[in-house]
Amino acid sequence: MILEIEKERILQNLIRQLSSFFDISAFEKRSLISLHDSVLKRCENCFFHNENKYYKKEGDVYFNPFHSAQYTIYLYYFSNSIFKNENNRILSDKIYYLNKIMNACDLYYEIALPDIFMLDHPVGSVMGRATYGNYFSFGQNCSVGNNKGIFPAIGEYVKMSANSMILGNSNIGDNVTIAAGACVKDQDIPQNSLVFGSSPNLIIKPKKV
Repeated sequence: MILEIEKERILQNLIRQLSSFFDISAFEKRSLISLHDSVLKRCENCFFHNENKYYKKEGDVYFNPFHSAQYTIYLYYFSNSIFKNENNRILSDKIYYLNKIMNACDLYYEIALPDIFMLDHPVGSVMGRATYGNYFSFGQNCSVGNNKGIFPAIGEYVKMSANSMILGNSNIGDNVTIAAGACVKDQDIPQNSLVFGSSPNLIIKPKKV
């Protein structure tokens, strides 16, 4: 993977950003150092599958930490890796909080986003404790959340357009696009569909495949 700046500088920038808002201990710095390579590997795998031109350079996977969307994913993977590998909730909280401060996107570290997901201008989006398939993507002001404690199950290649929502006991099939402003709540959507409107009065159209 091509890096816009050296990986050591990427990590130094992260530590500096965290230190601007929180106390960062020597122990926490060691945790960041120890997991940084694995976080970059997660980014490389994710970015490899992204067809957006900004994720490739000279035919190779490219990570630019000054690209807000890329950095959003990087910070999510870092907070999630810290939580999964070291169960350090405080440090995970700090990185999660930093992501909200910098990118205005709520990707909690306990949320199991897939190995491959995409986001584009994700300002104001909140991803809840759903089950997510690979190639999930979302834009601005999107919400995935519960209804009465039940969260959705989302298949592969599901795209959430701007200002859309998936809520509650909803099962979303593969290759589904939720149109801008649409709200799916406690409804199942078959695969290969375009979804418009709001539950319970959704308009579901077949997608050409």
